[in-house]
Amino acid sequence: MKKILSVVLGLTLSGSCWASSASFDEYVEKLKVEARGNGISESIITEAFKDVTYKPRAVKADRNQPEKKLTLDEYIPRAVPDWKVEQAKSLYKQHYDQLQQIGEQYGVNPRFIVALWGVESNFGKFTGNYSVIDALSTMAYDGRREAFFRKEAMAALEILQQGHISPADMKGSWAGAMGQCQFMPSSFLSFAADGNGDGKKDIWTTEADVFASTANYLSQSGWDEHHTWGRQVKLPNGFDTSIQGRDAEKGKYLQEWGAMGVTRYDGRPLPKLDKDIKAWLIAPDDANGRVYLVYNNYNVLMKWNRSYYFALAVSHLADRILLD
Repeated sequence: MKKILSVVLGLTLSGSCWASSASFDEYVEKLKVEARGNGISESIITEAFKDVTYKPRAVKADRNQPEKKLTLDEYIPRAVPDWKVEQAKSLYKQHYDQLQQIGEQYGVNPRFIVALWGVESNFGKFTGNYSVIDALSTMAYDGRREAFFRKEAMAALEILQQGHISPADMKGSWAGAMGQCQFMPSSFLSFAADGNGDGKKDIWTTEADVFASTANYLSQSGWDEHHTWGRQVKLPNGFDTSIQGRDAEKGKYLQEWGAMGVTRYDGRPLPKLDKDIKAWLIAPDDANGRVYLVYNNYNVLMKWNRSYYFALAVSHLADRILLD
């Protein structure tokens, strides 16, 4: 493991004390020291931090995220409007051959690749205009999650060192999420893939790389191409909803849920599969709202983004691509 020079200088990696007694410019100098200790070249450090700027709008965005909680009945139509479904279907057809090839290579259902693309960045239209180095330096300096954002800044520098993108073109959200699949830099290093064979992993402008990177993430996170994500269900009167949740011990086989009176949303019995599958009951609002039985692929989507609502939006869009 590469030794981090900042440890030698007494700058702890786990604390959030760097920013408390330093100006932003002084803080950036400390980031440069850490980068050198991580083996980042002087030319990359110079170019990456050449015009680095503190971004108060990023801090404001972090601290003023919306507090109002929508119900799923309100959220799903906003996250997956009909126009987005039509775009998803059109793009699925447009890129069909490439998506099928990548889906087969990674063992991932192509419609989920398109659905993630649509929910994350509206098919690459909204990827963020912040310099990633600006955003991550700002968020680290802010101090609330310094260790996390400092780690991501070092990962961003590693991406630049590998030559996948230039500092000027490395754009993302206020939090440093990058490209059309909105990977944080550490996720890029773990999952980004070269879909078109040009030697670069370009999740900003190369759709083949976006698709391959998305598929690789899902594949490495445990995706099972032989099953879908789950289904909306109906509970019998008086059902004990305390057994809901995604904890491992709360998973039951479909036939067990069926024996407890859980049905498809339209009242039909749950499907009988040649090989039964484990499912978890979730009610993200409450038992009076939408209720689902979800399979392991839904748990994989929750690794991508830990929001029940996000994972359900992706799942809903993937279903609309297939069924409409």
